[in-house]
Parts: sequence; structure tokens; C-alpha cells
Amino acid sequence: MKNIRQVIFAITALMALQSFTIMAFGETEKQKYRVVHSGKEFEIRFYPSAILATVYSDAKSYRELAYPGFRKLAGYIFGGNESETKISMTSPVHMDFNEASMSFVMPSAYTEESLPAPDDPSVKLGRTDDVYVAAIRFGGYASDGDITKYSGKLKNLLEENGIEWYGNFRYLGYNAPFQPIGRRNEIIVNVKWKE
Repeated sequence: MKNIRQVIFAITALMALQSFTIMAFGETEKQKYRVVHSGKEFEIRFYPSAILATVYSDAKSYRELAYPGFRKLAGYIFGGNESETKISMTSPVHMDFNEASMSFVMPSAYTEESLPAPDDPSVKLGRTDDVYVAAIRFGGYASDGDITKYSGKLKNLLEENGIEWYGNFRYLGYNAPFQPIGRRNEIIVNVKWKE
């Protein structure tokens, strides 16, 4: 009987944590984009220019890049900057394994001039160009295997549809690590697209 109560308590606690996470992260600003084409299993999006805070490393995998990259970027937005300003977290987190980089999108209220300089010189601020990308979505906790699998799947879908892509396939992660349910992951790659 005691074990049943413990299991029920654990399930209730997990559901409460999930509900809190969904409510808390429902307010998180997401990087803006516009869907310009919906294909079977993928879509083409237009992303306007955005400011990213980026760190680079010599990591070769998702696991090697995720923790140290996140720690440095979180340090910057949690006050590790010249004015000790707390900067709101946004989603998604960008990861490019070919460049071994991880990036946080800065909130849209900021300009390059209004963002404080990072205390950590390895955190670089920069503005992206306007870009069209192809995106494919998958759920669960991402792994190197998932990232390889969905990058290949997106590449095949683009080739089947005669859509020219260029640059690196990149990973986007939308959820906090402690959100076990309803996770959103994506693979994107730049495409040549005319509206």
C-alpha cells in the first residue's frame, strides 16, 4: 500500500511540475518566423534578422556542446554582463554541430546598442541576416542519433521536392531540460526560396 501511495505521489508531482513548466514557459518569447510553404513533414519559413549571443567550442556531439554552451550563455543573460542586467530567456536554443556553436536569441526589445557587453569574452553578440529555412520537427529528448536521423530525413525531403539547400543543418531546442512532456525539437537548414 505504501508503494502505491509513493507511485501516486510521484505521478502527481510530475504532473504538477509539467503544468508549472508549461505555464512558466508559455510566456517565453519565441523567435519570430513566418511559414511560407507547408510540405508533407516539413515547412519552409522566413526568419527576419535577429540578434544572437553565441559561444563556440571544440565539441563534437550534442552532449559535449549542450551543457558548457548553455552554462556560458545562461551566465550572460542571468547578469554576467557589464551592467549586471537580467535578460529574459527566449526559445529556441540554436546549435550548429559543424561550427560547434550554441546560440540564444536575444529578446526582440533589444538592439545591438542596448544589449550589455558580456563579461565572458567567449560569448559573442551578432545579428543574423534575413533567411529562408526548411524545418522538420520531432519530439522527446534530443540525442545525437535523432539529430543525424532528422537531418538526413530533411535533406531527402528537400531533394525529393527539388528545393535547393545550403549551409549547415542546425538543431533548435525549445524546452527546458526539466520539461518531460510536449517537447519540441527541430532541424533547420537554409534554402533558396522565392515568394
